[in-house]
Amino acid sequence: MNFDFAWPLCFLLFAPLALAAWRMLRRGRRAGIKFAPVRRLPAKTAGWRARVANLAPWIFLAGAAMLVVAAARPRTSLARSSRSVDAIAIAMAVDVSGSMIELDFMPEEKARRNVDRLRREGHMVVTPKLIQERPDLFETRLAVVKKMFAKFVEARPDDLIGLVTFGGYAATRAPLTADHEMLLHVLKGVMVPTTAYDSSGRPVDREETMTAIGDGLATAIARVKDADLKSKIVILLSDGVSNTGAVEPDDAAAAAANLGIRVYTIGVGTNPRPTPFGMRDMSFDESQLKSIASKTGARYFGVRDEDGLKAALEEIDSLEKTTLNRTVYQRWNEYFPPFLMLGAFLVLLAVSLQMFASRRLV
Repeated sequence: MNFDFAWPLCFLLFAPLALAAWRMLRRGRRAGIKFAPVRRLPAKTAGWRARVANLAPWIFLAGAAMLVVAAARPRTSLARSSRSVDAIAIAMAVDVSGSMIELDFMPEEKARRNVDRLRREGHMVVTPKLIQERPDLFETRLAVVKKMFAKFVEARPDDLIGLVTFGGYAATRAPLTADHEMLLHVLKGVMVPTTAYDSSGRPVDREETMTAIGDGLATAIARVKDADLKSKIVILLSDGVSNTGAVEPDDAAAAAANLGIRVYTIGVGTNPRPTPFGMRDMSFDESQLKSIASKTGARYFGVRDEDGLKAALEEIDSLEKTTLNRTVYQRWNEYFPPFLMLGAFLVLLAVSLQMFASRRLV
């Protein structure tokens, strides 16, 4: 157990405190009046007010000293150890195009019942925005993906993980980071853009409802390529067909292969079925996703339900592991609160006594 101070430079505050102490105590010694016939003075000249006034500066200085110690933050480290960890760099590229709002990961009958419930509550038109605002009733494709990815992140506490989303365009939501709490917070806020639909749920913004797989993959590669870790992968999840974007998916896959980055692809899709927005084709370009994975020496996973997505992520987790030795610093025990509370109490006590005894602050 090692004892130290988090901010030892705070002890420099003792210099101005010493100057203040000299001024305060010097003023007290010089206080007096000239009176020749001292025999006429009473034997006891110092009343309780005078004694309190003389004691107050010492109490104030003691409290100020306690505050300086508190500011330096005395602490002890519980432990420091070395351990082996499995660490890699992972960029997650998630499709957020309009089709990710579909409900084919939940039972069809349950989806119908919940749509009818909303209509009974006064919502005559069930819009994509409304569905995303009611996670208690609906589990969209994107909601399932977010839940599974969150579990995947929590299972890899030592990895650097980033998040890229793509629909009509690609965007970096989180760079590679070891702060997984922040990453999960960002992941919770990922939504399908609802401005792409009118009040009846029909797409009105062609750009937002298209899928730029190549742009999403290229952005994910750019985020992971400069990582210091030896193992670098991209997990690309899409449920559509690449039909827009500045970068062709095959070109992005070739760039990943040249950089030694494996791209695991996950295709999400089912057969056409009725939805709250009418009958839609939920097929996806499986051959494109297989080609991307094959060119980078990775694997493709076809997913039809939540269990399939879970199995795909678990297999990726078992495939990509690199053992590193890492020094781990455990938590610190902080000892500044007692100094802080005692110092504040003494300063307030000194000021109160000085005001009461001599009608002045210092």
